[in-house]
Amino acid sequence: MPVTFKDVRKIALSLEHVEEGTSYGTAAFKIGGNLIARLKEDGQSLVVGTTFEEREEMMAAEPETYYITDHYLKYPWVLVRLPHVHSDALRDLLKRASRLASQKPRRASASRRAKASRRGFGRERS
Repeated sequence: MPVTFKDVRKIALSLEHVEEGTSYGTAAFKIGGNLIARLKEDGQSLVVGTTFEEREEMMAAEPETYYITDHYLKYPWVLVRLPHVHSDALRDLLKRASRLASQKPRRASASRRAKASRRGFGRERS
């Protein structure tokens, strides 16, 4: 049975510390403000954090499931065609993405960054 975004949501939210939000106007999942996955604008693919090495292995093994566009060439993300991915593989991929995101420093929310900017934090002083 094809994986749907409802399945993605269930898997992602079952992982520790994962929160639902948005990224680039689409549904997303984050840990500490760090993106682990988001729905691509086509509604049929998921953008998932990974390593360059794992991405190459996945694309070589299952090119009908895992792919990238030119935009992602220099970034450690893989695109996953939801109708082609097995739910167990997606669960493993999201777990790895959550571990990678957990290792990064916590990101300030967009609203906190905007407030800090208005107060002059993060700007060079003359």
